[in-house]
Amino acid sequence: MTFAPNATPQRNVASQQTPKIEMEQKQPVPFEMDLKPEIASGVYSNFVLISHSPSDFVLDFARILPGMPKPEVASRIIMAPEHAKRLLMALQENIFKYEQEFGKIQLPNEGSRTIAPFNVGGNGEA
Repeated sequence: MTFAPNATPQRNVASQQTPKIEMEQKQPVPFEMDLKPEIASGVYSNFVLISHSPSDFVLDFARILPGMPKPEVASRIIMAPEHAKRLLMALQENIFKYEQEFGKIQLPNEGSRTIAPFNVGGNGEA
């Protein structure tokens, strides 16, 4: 910067301005996975038994249909407690989004829980 006698020094205004910091929007990281055709069709389940040990959660997905003498386990999923908690959080988030879009999910007899959706068998946790 050059100073002339009796002149006011000129400041470089651009260098004193606070730089604009643009907030980086978090972009979802692309995630790819294979989905085999025999798995892609899915498995229907209207009942799940959940058990756990100190190291694992076991989810037995079954279906109970009228005329069936007992539930038939269609798939068993075993996961670490940390993953079970992540599943719980993901389900909560997705149910919230679903209800925002389609309305509240109504459960019949919301106060009591039955083991069988067709009132076959006794009481239990689903």
